[in-house]
Amino acid sequence: MKKTLLIMAVVLMAIADGYSQASFTTGALEVDVNQYGRIRLYTPDAIRHLQRASILVETSPTSVFDYTNDSEQLEPTVLVANPTKSDFENYDAYDNSYSGLPPAVNVKLNAYGWTNASFTIVRFNIKNMQTDAMNASAGLDIIPEINQEYGFDTVTYNSAADVIRFHRGNQVNMGMKLLSSSLSSLYSFEWYDGYSVDTSLWNWMNHGALQPQYTSTTVDGPVTITAQMPVVLAPGGSFNVYYALALGADEQTMLSNILAAETKYQALITSVDDIKSAKNEFNLGQNAPNPFGHSTTINYYIPDGGFVSLKVYNVIGSEVATLENANQTRGTHSVNFNAKDLPAGVYYYTLRCGDQVTSRKMMLVK
Repeated sequence: MKKTLLIMAVVLMAIADGYSQASFTTGALEVDVNQYGRIRLYTPDAIRHLQRASILVETSPTSVFDYTNDSEQLEPTVLVANPTKSDFENYDAYDNSYSGLPPAVNVKLNAYGWTNASFTIVRFNIKNMQTDAMNASAGLDIIPEINQEYGFDTVTYNSAADVIRFHRGNQVNMGMKLLSSSLSSLYSFEWYDGYSVDTSLWNWMNHGALQPQYTSTTVDGPVTITAQMPVVLAPGGSFNVYYALALGADEQTMLSNILAAETKYQALITSVDDIKSAKNEFNLGQNAPNPFGHSTTINYYIPDGGFVSLKVYNVIGSEVATLENANQTRGTHSVNFNAKDLPAGVYYYTLRCGDQVTSRKMMLVK
């Protein structure tokens, strides 16, 4: 039933809207994006393993932007002819004009790929189009289709690697990892027709825990919903969300591909274009070096002077360091973080200024 409904939906969209899409093949992975922001993954044998991953943006229990109910094409969906940040790139832009319901957001999607890589990095730039500020949390709506089949697969959260794993027996493994922040919620359930209701999506995005494992028990298979901590966006303000998506013949291969994606991500977010685009916006840079041994440098930009807080937290949310806690002037600032007394592991650093807040992740190795 599920497969029939999805095929029917594709056919209807094709008839009504011309059904535009963009695809690239790295040699090890095919990445397909359609005009409404749906992402699909295939292996080179044309077998689909991801039916859909699409962005969710929630601002209240009755205001959730999603693929099914809200998304409408804003700009042409294209394969970028001469990508500057990767070997391959799909571009898509869409908004909430299909429904006209809040939250009013524009989303720009870039899917990046590299030759012979079995991973892609997807960037979602989410912009507040409302006349007032919004407290927005972003996540993904994920429908796996391992080996182009639904049902009886398992979703496992690997806490050590921060990776969501989709698997079934000895078949292909699919992994996803939030790169630009930390997951605040992860929840899976059995697919059912009409699950995309704002109140339900909000509840799943605010589950408030990282579900360790979910095993599908029917032919419909699971739906997985992710979320990160909210970000305050002024009118016209935006923030970026980065996810790595990877395939592998087994869990270890998939995890290795996710790790390779993380390496590419570090270079991606420190590119010249990203620095220029963030020059006049509230921006927290990735620490460098990362991973680091004892100390690392963090740069950030505040567009208006004000009280600035920059703190470091461990993986369970406990504060371990305060790097800044004072009034600062507009401009670029730099601070050194000495972690010689802290144990190795993953840490998060959060910048606050006025009603704006953003976080990044860093890795301490010893």
